[in-house]
Amino acid sequence: MKNTSITRRVMLAAAVAASALMTAGAAAAEKVKVAAIYTLPVEQQWISRIHKALNTAADRGDIDYAFSENVANTDYERVMREYAEQGAQLIVGEVFGLERAARKVAKDYPDTAFLMGSSFGPVAPNFSVFDNWIHEPSYLTGMVAGAATESNVIGMVGGYAIPEVNRLMHAFMDGARSVNPDVKFIVNFIDSWYDPPKAKESAFAMMDAGADVMYAERFGVSDAAVERGVKAVGNVIDTSGDYPGTIVASALWHMEATIDKAIENVAGGSFEAADYGQYSFMAYGGGSLVLDETLVAPETVAAVKAKEAEILDGLFRVNVNDDRPVSDN
Repeated sequence: MKNTSITRRVMLAAAVAASALMTAGAAAAEKVKVAAIYTLPVEQQWISRIHKALNTAADRGDIDYAFSENVANTDYERVMREYAEQGAQLIVGEVFGLERAARKVAKDYPDTAFLMGSSFGPVAPNFSVFDNWIHEPSYLTGMVAGAATESNVIGMVGGYAIPEVNRLMHAFMDGARSVNPDVKFIVNFIDSWYDPPKAKESAFAMMDAGADVMYAERFGVSDAAVERGVKAVGNVIDTSGDYPGTIVASALWHMEATIDKAIENVAGGSFEAADYGQYSFMAYGGGSLVLDETLVAPETVAAVKAKEAEILDGLFRVNVNDDRPVSDN
């Protein structure tokens, strides 16, 4: 009887161990295979937010993540096809400037899910789109800038005048005007996503024209602000640690809500063509405001937080304007 009892315990332990191994194996097999394609380095602010969200999902064990950075537009279609051929279940990237090519690839691989930053809409069955819809916190940073300027001139340096950039600039301008009707704007686009020296040069020209607060949509602007001793407003990422005493507020983009929803849908077999833009809204945690209360007047902080609460409660809607912003006369 004793030997039989021992044998049963050994068999039970072996069965439990085998079950655990099978469960671990199944969990590993259930990881979603994700590939991302970026046209710039992952350090670039817009791309860094996507990369961060995907790394977070990988660290949780939800996905196997591979990526390619600095991919030229002329190579983008080839890289998309390579990842699809390698079995990627979800391909993430940005297709500004190569919409037709990317959508053609998606059509050729209907069983692969595509989630792409795009100026246009989704296409059934598998091409979904997203964007950094952080117009709400951009409005709030505008309120901070409008209250901070003493010259009533704000400089704004952008990359390209595309809807994704335009709407954030307009929201910022609307926020500034809401607290300071006399404020004027100098607007310039450098026609590059990453050219800090050019952005810095443009910022200096605006400061020479009287701007004492800068909207830093591109890298390089905050460096100019530091050199001239003026304040700046950040975009997409929080760079206040790199520019202490200069960045008064920033509109942040959090890509986690978008990425997590796409992964969930792929894993559950329910992914379909859709616009994921809403997951960048503040209500979903896709956008947020950060401000340095040591640099902002208490009454401005109170006004901004009150407006933020109205946005989150659905009592205030920030206007969306995709037109190219222009300088005031």
